[in-house]
Amino acid sequence: MVVLDGVRGVAILMVLGVHFIGDSPASTVFGRAIVKAANYGIWGVDLFFVLSGFLITGLLYDSKGSAHYFRNFYIRRTLRIFPLYYGVLALLFLVLPALPTPYPAGLAESARHQGWLWLYASNIYLAIHRTWALPYVGHFWSLAVEEQFYLIWPIVILSFGRRPLLGICIAVTVLALVLRIVLGLAGAGALAQLVLTPCRFDALCVGGSVALAVRSVGLERVAQAARVWLGPLLCMVLLVSGWIAMRATLSDVVLPIRGTLIALVFGALLVVSLAAPADTGWSRLLRSRVLCFLGTRSYGLYVFHGIVAYGMGEHPAAVQALSARIGAGPAMVVAAVLGAGVSILVAAASYEVFEKHFLRLKSRLAPSMHKAQAAVVALDTQLAE
Repeated sequence: MVVLDGVRGVAILMVLGVHFIGDSPASTVFGRAIVKAANYGIWGVDLFFVLSGFLITGLLYDSKGSAHYFRNFYIRRTLRIFPLYYGVLALLFLVLPALPTPYPAGLAESARHQGWLWLYASNIYLAIHRTWALPYVGHFWSLAVEEQFYLIWPIVILSFGRRPLLGICIAVTVLALVLRIVLGLAGAGALAQLVLTPCRFDALCVGGSVALAVRSVGLERVAQAARVWLGPLLCMVLLVSGWIAMRATLSDVVLPIRGTLIALVFGALLVVSLAAPADTGWSRLLRSRVLCFLGTRSYGLYVFHGIVAYGMGEHPAAVQALSARIGAGPAMVVAAVLGAGVSILVAAASYEVFEKHFLRLKSRLAPSMHKAQAAVVALDTQLAE
């Protein structure tokens, strides 16, 4: 679906911003403002989670009662996720050490703990150690969250009807928020609240709630409610962010609340985007070739960009020399464009040369169920009206 590819494109651009600009030194007010704004790109991960909850919940719900419910879901997810993920791990931890070239010290450190990565448990490792203790591959924590979500959610969707599922999504959203608050007050550390799967279920379940609501009352009715709430939710995020910026009290409570509000904003924005007429500026932007290109390659781009960004951070001398010649601001822009450009090129090559071959196997090994296909066609029809 073109609009959803555009949403993915927005999400990955946000993530690229935080990793290629967010840590840049800035000496001017404007430069510091750019760096500050780029750091909010971490919310792109929340957008990915909301989108994932929407897509996976919808797919599973539409497939209920179909033959091979579990088999088809896991085969399709495996073909999309495992080849690139495990291929990159093999390249980093098996192939590179065997080459007659210096092995980066950061990768050697991560290699000592690679078992957590092979088991999709790197988020747990990071939470235990309370630091970004996996150089080059620390960003894989969100992939671990997604995979752990896939282990649980198909069982939940199969076990309940639509109304109970909506109640479950709301309850789990509240529980995730409460868990983050409890962990914060208990001194578990901000990283645990960020990376542990139960703490991120609010974003996933916000997306799931949207998917179920659309299937209950229709896209336009849900979009009407989303348009009403989008503005107030944005205002609440701004107010809470201002509270945090002033270093006011109760940060262990306010920060988790902001996280859930951000998820709600993205849930509302997602359904508004889906329902937006094709001739509106926002819809045209989401359907643009650039965003759709980035969106269809967002998985590989997410995997590779963190490796590129960490590698660039390991060699700051080049950026420092460039800053001395053209200034810190222009050097920041050049470095960001270079890092993002390399990441996009690698991701595009990976998609065309490697990932596509596995994606083509989906229809052969796990064909989409008729009911799920009909639901997608119906939603596409609503979007076209």
